[in-house]
Order: sequence, then structure tokens, then C-alpha cells
Amino acid sequence: MGFAMQHRVPLKAIQAFEAAARLSSFALAAEELFVTPSAVSHQIKLLEDQFGVQLFHRVHRAVVLTDSGRRYAEEVSAAFARIDLATRELGRTEKSDILTVHATPSFATQWLMPRLARFSSLNPDVDVRLNASTDTVDLVAETVDIDIRYGMKRLQPAGTMVLTFPPETIVPMCSPALMNGPHPIRTPDDLVHHTLIHSEVCLVGWRDWMRQHRKVKLDISRGLRFDRSFMALSAAVDGLGVCLESLLLAQRELETGRLVAPLGLDGPKVQGYTFNLLKARAELPKIRNFQDWLFGELEKASA
Repeated sequence: MGFAMQHRVPLKAIQAFEAAARLSSFALAAEELFVTPSAVSHQIKLLEDQFGVQLFHRVHRAVVLTDSGRRYAEEVSAAFARIDLATRELGRTEKSDILTVHATPSFATQWLMPRLARFSSLNPDVDVRLNASTDTVDLVAETVDIDIRYGMKRLQPAGTMVLTFPPETIVPMCSPALMNGPHPIRTPDDLVHHTLIHSEVCLVGWRDWMRQHRKVKLDISRGLRFDRSFMALSAAVDGLGVCLESLLLAQRELETGRLVAPLGLDGPKVQGYTFNLLKARAELPKIRNFQDWLFGELEKASA
């Protein structure tokens, strides 16, 4: 079955689909694959016809994945990532260093992962291992080089350096679809018409926001609740409501237009994230380089 199947689904078609899904554009996918947009469109049409499933909604100039398309894209991009890894392993000599970074899930997903390729290209002899969890990490006992944590959980043991990130700004954000709907958000009062998305771990919640906008009467007992910022942001991208979240974590979504900040980019500032490392290891080149790179990227982001 597998062999016959492979002949019927050309890898080329799957490659065209993966690129179009990742870039949300047939034109950009075509550019990346050095073919014409109509060739990409044709390959994807082949897949759709063969399985009788629509993979994309074609909206104006953009293409948006259908639900089946999104499920397929997740599997396909994971498979390509494995092929990519296997190919790199095949021709690799041992790297000199592995840098193990532990980070909270939202910072890892939303901010660090999209930028890691930049660090790797600047530091080709360092391999980064990224662990994401909400567990507290003991830098002394564990094999973690750097711990990026959120909020003031507990004091770090002696010998730990704690560097604070630049303050983050927290603002209401939503999908552009909500802005084009029957109740666009132009003033804080307009939020009355929308579902509130609560990020339960964010240091600033809707209750704090209400204190700053005393005239606005929102029912903050209602809405969707998530214990991770990346889920709250994802729900907002999907048009499920308005989230109150960090501009730092939403940078990619704001840049690509998947989220907008209807009431502007000013809001309460919080000191949320810290960069934790052992003083004794601070001068190791892999740690020093990562620290300089990360704080450089954060400076760019806050500028």
C-alpha cells in the first residue's frame, strides 16, 4: 500500500502544499520552490481532487487552511522537520556545544522558537536544546544552562544570576475579523459586545484593566479562560474573543496581521520574565553568546 500510495501522491505536491500552508500564499510558496504560482496551485489541486478534500479557502489574494488542511499541514510539516533533522544528522560532525535552555511554554512557543534559527546561524557550533514546561528548574542540580521564567515564583539559590527582561506592555488584542464584524472595537466600551479571553497566568488580568477604565462596565466573570498565554493568543487569532496579553508574546501575530491591537499599543507595563543562570558558568562562550543575542533581540522588539 505504502509504495503504491507514494507513486500516486507526488512528493512535489506535498512540498507545494507544505510551503503554501506555512507561508499562507501560493505566490510565496512558488518563489521558495522556484516554480510558478500556477504550478503550486496545480499541485495542490491534484491533492484536493485525489482525496476529495478542500485544503485551502481561497480568499481574495490570500489562502487560508481549512480545518482538514490545517490538520494535514501539522502532520506534513512535522514529517518534513524529521526529514530535515535526519538530513542534518547524516552529514554532521559532532558540534562542540549543546546549550540547554528551559523556558515557559508560551515564551518558548511564541517568541523563542521563531527566532532560534537566527541564533543558530550566528553560532553554528552550538546546538540548542529547548525544554518548555512550567516546572521549576534547579540550575545547580540539573543539566540546564539557562532558565527563562515568568513571575516571581521563588528565590533562586545562591550563586544564581537573575537578569530581568525589559518590561512588557499588556493590551487588548483581537483578530481583524472582529474589527470588521458588526461591533468594531474603537473605545473600551465596545468590548461589552465581545467575549473576553482570560490568560490566567498573565500578571495583568481583565480585573486590573477594569480598575484603569473605571467607567467601562464589563462582565469579567464570563469568557474563555486559559492557563497559558499561547493558548489565549491562539484563541484570539481564531476570532473567539478579545485577549489581554503581552505585546512581546504577540509580536509575530501583530506583524503578520493575524492580531490587531484595537485600542492601541499603550497599556500597563509588567516585569514578567527573568533570565536565570549560574554565576560560575556565566562566562562560558555558549551561555554568554546566547545571553547577548537574546537581550539584543529583546531590545529590537521593544524598540
